[in-house]
Amino acid sequence: MTHLIGIDLGGTRIKGAIFDAESGEHLIRKSVPTRDGDPDLEGEPAFLHQVRGLIGDLEREAGGVAEKVGISSPGLANRSATAIDFMPGRLAGLEGLDWGAALGRECRVLNDAHAALVGEVWQGSARGLEDVVFLTLGTGVGGAVVSGGKLMRGHLGRAGHLGHLALDFRGEGDICGTPGSLEDLVGNHSVGARSGGRFSSTRELVAAVEDGDPFAVETWEESMRALAAGVASLINAFDPEAVLIGGGISEAWDAIEPRLTHWLEQFEWRPGGVRVSVRKAELGEWAGVFGAARFAQEQGCR
Repeated sequence: MTHLIGIDLGGTRIKGAIFDAESGEHLIRKSVPTRDGDPDLEGEPAFLHQVRGLIGDLEREAGGVAEKVGISSPGLANRSATAIDFMPGRLAGLEGLDWGAALGRECRVLNDAHAALVGEVWQGSARGLEDVVFLTLGTGVGGAVVSGGKLMRGHLGRAGHLGHLALDFRGEGDICGTPGSLEDLVGNHSVGARSGGRFSSTRELVAAVEDGDPFAVETWEESMRALAAGVASLINAFDPEAVLIGGGISEAWDAIEPRLTHWLEQFEWRPGGVRVSVRKAELGEWAGVFGAARFAQEQGCR
């Protein structure tokens, strides 16, 4: 049996799994603390030592060495998929780290949202599709696009940052300078501002919606209208077979799906009556692990 390993590097946890390369079955999955901000060990970031240890544990438990390793990470991956070129503000030591050289093995690196979509196309809710838009709803809003069966990475690895779609050109700039962005209208970070301080998280807001709080219902309705406007715009831009909704906020799917469907009935252009399927992503927090392994398998290394 030949093996693949997928690693998803997060700010607090590193997740990993080892797969049967032929069947795609995941054999073992584990996670360890990231240790971001810990002192360097032997001149290297602590998270690199954590990844090495995690890979070693997975291989020992599976009884075999992985022929390829994929790394899913925050930031913009370079065109050769060997390193993250841009990730300011956290995970010191990540920028410019050549993962293949550091791990001494075949390795391929991609952005975490890109990896999540690759995973969903491989073994998730977009299985078998060739044109897919993916939105991750969490603290902010991220995303990725597969077009014609190929992941869109772009010139700088920036493709898929769909949360920075401008929905109101008169709005305040978001963290990237985009006015009235989808991220600021839907992301968890802005719930307090959007609710006049009434709620501090999407979880609190949705709970109040479920309790029938009129103000919460109105606030949520505005959020879902903004989300639908963004989705309709992305459908026009990319003409996908499906739009996937993932990230932590997607766990409130029962509150999202009916309102999103309602507004898309008004906003979505449906030539010939064809509507785009809008689905919840299936793989959850492990999607990046699946996608990293698949990316390494499909693309080879370096």
